[in-house]
Amino acid sequence: MALALTTGRRISSRSTFFLKRVFPLLWFGIIALFVVVAVLSSRRGPRSPPLPLLLIGPAVMVLVVYTLVRRLIFDLADEVYDEGDALRVRFGADEERIPLENIINISYAGLSNPARATLTLRDPGRFGREITFAPQQRVFGPLLRLSNPLISELIERVDAARRRQ
Repeated sequence: MALALTTGRRISSRSTFFLKRVFPLLWFGIIALFVVVAVLSSRRGPRSPPLPLLLIGPAVMVLVVYTLVRRLIFDLADEVYDEGDALRVRFGADEERIPLENIINISYAGLSNPARATLTLRDPGRFGREITFAPQQRVFGPLLRLSNPLISELIERVDAARRRQ
């Protein structure tokens, strides 16, 4: 059952939709276009390279890109909202409200592209024990992304919520 997003400040990146839905279509579309051009050009004459040789590169690209996208992008939450005492996480039409007290760790990887924040939960919820999202970035450049003020503030608030319990 999906809940309605009502309040809170968005802390996840607005580019997540592009990364999860548009980027893979564009990338695999370009590879498919290359394959079509390779197949059509291989029929032009006897001096053309054999078709299987032309398809090895695109096949390797598809495997590598699919593996990277699956590991780094497809697992990202679509949206994460900060509601003060909890985070509201959405994957597709499903949502879950996660109290800050239920978060036992927040890790941040700023040098990956996109940057990733992973919440480890005390009690697994609808989306499992770990929830990963791309946080909003206020600074550009890889060395300036080593830390994220948004994530640092969230870590402090989670710690305070746990101490109150």
